[in-house]
Amino acid sequence: MIIKIRVITNAKRSEVVSRIGSILRVKVGVPAVEGRANEELCEFLADFFDVKRSDIMLRKGERGREKTIEVTGRSESELEEVLDTVP
Repeated sequence: MIIKIRVITNAKRSEVVSRIGSILRVKVGVPAVEGRANEELCEFLADFFDVKRSDIMLRKGERGREKTIEVTGRSESELEEVLDTVP
């Protein structure tokens, strides 16, 4: 499944904030320095979707706030169920 992410860096903790249409807004608890925010985002999403870290791949947006993430390791319907829990 391909997911569009809008990242908010340097937050107090990592969390999913909201879902606006097809874009998931996620806060990460590290600054955007030397790829640390990208790594934290991928680790957080692996926990959020209950998949291995290797099942989360950053496809686009390595240096920007808007990112395209590919999630594998679970069926698309299972991933949609997880997304449906986001306010």
